[in-house]
Amino acid sequence: MAFQPLKFAREVRTEMARVTWPTRKETLVTTGLVFAMASAAAVFFFVIDQIIGLGVRVLFQVGI
Repeated sequence: MAFQPLKFAREVRTEMARVTWPTRKETLVTTGLVFAMASAAAVFFFVIDQIIGLGVRVLFQVGI
């Protein structure tokens, strides 16, 4: 089976025409949601880490 660059390029162009690209607004909203969820997860895990750390310090009476 031989590689045919021109046929490949035509098929890629055809497939690219079929792609439904998001609008600028959809991209911005999705990006904002990703940043918001990442921030919420970071805050959540920070709080949980602080609570667990406090519990360990109280349990072993270290650093209080």
